Amino acid sequence: MLRPRGGDADFDVVVSGGGPVGLCVAFLAARRGLSVCVLETGAGIERDLRASTFHPPTLDMLEPFGIAAELVARGLVCPHWQIRMHPSGDRAVFDLSVLADDTRHPFRLQCEQWKLSEALMSRIEADGAVSLGFGTSVEGFEQDAEGVTVFARSGAQAETVRARVLVGADGARSAVRRALALPFEGATYPETTLLVTTDMPFEEHLEGLSNVSYCWTEGGNFSLLKVPGRWRVSIYPREDLPIDDQLSEAAIEASLQAVVPCPAPYTVMEKRPYRVHQRIVPTYRVGRVALAGDAAHLNSPAGGMGLNGGIHDAFELVDAIAAVLLDGAALDRLELYDRRRRPVARDQIIAQADRNRARMRERDPGRRRAMLADLQATARDPDALRRHLLRSSMIEGLRQAADVA
Repeated sequence: MLRPRGGDADFDVVVSGGGPVGLCVAFLAARRGLSVCVLETGAGIERDLRASTFHPPTLDMLEPFGIAAELVARGLVCPHWQIRMHPSGDRAVFDLSVLADDTRHPFRLQCEQWKLSEALMSRIEADGAVSLGFGTSVEGFEQDAEGVTVFARSGAQAETVRARVLVGADGARSAVRRALALPFEGATYPETTLLVTTDMPFEEHLEGLSNVSYCWTEGGNFSLLKVPGRWRVSIYPREDLPIDDQLSEAAIEASLQAVVPCPAPYTVMEKRPYRVHQRIVPTYRVGRVALAGDAAHLNSPAGGMGLNGGIHDAFELVDAIAAVLLDGAALDRLELYDRRRRPVARDQIIAQADRNRARMRERDPGRRRAMLADLQATARDPDALRRHLLRSSMIEGLRQAADVA
């Protein structure tokens, strides 16, 4: 393992977690001239079914490094998204062009999160300033007034690494959070959701379909999100059938046939069941240790805010770390990271995602019609639409955070 520093620390920053949030922290910190080590349990970047939506301000943040343009080239621009009744097609369409004065990217981008990881990794490897420890798990740490001693393991080999700051960006099962003994307060939703991908061209069968569409059906709901070469279909469970019955191949086929009937069986390219959580830690920082992304907060994927919130954490956290390690600010400067980012996660990301989920889980036909009528009225009013999209696109939350001193 590369150890570029001498003295009391091997590295300025050790990052636990080599997903998009951890790699973003490492990339940004190295750009500031800090020495960085990433410790990741996995063998490399995983191309699995996870987040796929990038919101406008996230692309604005990534633009100076050429990453936004790379993602746009590898993804699908989504100039509008919608909530619709199925199969009637009655819908509210939210046109993001009204944000043209608020962002340089007035659209959502549909692009798998591993493509961001690859973009970050290519820059990290080209620069050579970050030590990458894939296949290495963080098992614990001890911190004192001068730094953090991180205990890790690579196969049978125990490792000890000394850092001035430790960042836990190691996901929902964060080893760093567990070592801090922080509660992960919140709840787990009762249902299991099934995410499948298929090459069925839904846009050729459902009139006016957006690349991001949230759909009510009689007694249920589903969502359709397009990425290059396939559609991601989130199948939400019926409440009158055992979940195991709904995860069978026959049940998945029936659920897809209910979206668009097809004489031949659907081609299911990938599938993954998952549970949805809304949780947050009581503090993002304890001494010289900070948490970011899913290690700090979890939310429903409805609205696509989880990954984006983690990337926003990374930018704010690196600003705080650089102020302490490079500019001579007191260690308490890390508290500003907590004051800015945790309320956004609690009051904006988690709360909005919970409302989005509750709206789509509504079963009463009359309330659904009333909700849709309100949404359509918002979509027709440019001022109301802009206010709605400033919130749902995460711009409002970032502005509120920036005002916190």
